[in-house]
Amino acid sequence: MGESLGAWKMGDDEAILPYVSAVNIACGFHAGDPATMMRTVRLALKYKVKIGAHPGLPDLVGFGRREMQLTAQEVYELVVYQVGALAACAKVQGSALHHVKPHGALYNMAAKKSELADAIATAMYDIDPALILYGLSGSELIKAGKTKGLKVYSEVFADRTYQQDGTLTSRSDKHALIHDPKLAAEQVVHMIKTGKVISLQGTAVDIQADTICLHGDSKEAVQFAMIINQTLKDNHILIR
Repeated sequence: MGESLGAWKMGDDEAILPYVSAVNIACGFHAGDPATMMRTVRLALKYKVKIGAHPGLPDLVGFGRREMQLTAQEVYELVVYQVGALAACAKVQGSALHHVKPHGALYNMAAKKSELADAIATAMYDIDPALILYGLSGSELIKAGKTKGLKVYSEVFADRTYQQDGTLTSRSDKHALIHDPKLAAEQVVHMIKTGKVISLQGTAVDIQADTICLHGDSKEAVQFAMIINQTLKDNHILIR
């Protein structure tokens, strides 16, 4: 959330908030700006949902979804900078951060590259070791968080497809996104109940679902949130 920038609006944040329990707020590198960050924190507090920092690569034009060649030290520094900025936005409104979830290409790079995963986990630990790290289930990021002593939530995706190695299908693939909210809800329930996801190749991949990601920038985002929220309740799965 909070991925609008100045006069340009991205997503309908307030319409989604009644259906989620936590939000990842852009911190100004891939999207967002100071006013948007402050406003989004204020909305999250209004709806009593947990606030998380969503640090990304410094690529506004590419929305943080294009890989960049960065050293581990550079990743450490950009995470410290962005998490610190959102933490200040929360602090002046009488609140605090609950978690950190890297965005886009940074997230996918850290899922595979241990040195980048370690840099992110170290940045979080140095800022506040009580922060929870959200990372792709089975990824290097989850391993790094555990090694550092952070609490970690293994994340699964409602609106993305998977490869047989447990990674997300590249957005360059036409089958990367799930556009039908009912199919997304079915995938979510299957992942939670069985601990597996069916890859595009048709294989069952082990997965742990502690938290479910929805992308707020898709045109179906509000409908997705409503349907998945209700489907979880229908299956007696608590959202907390």
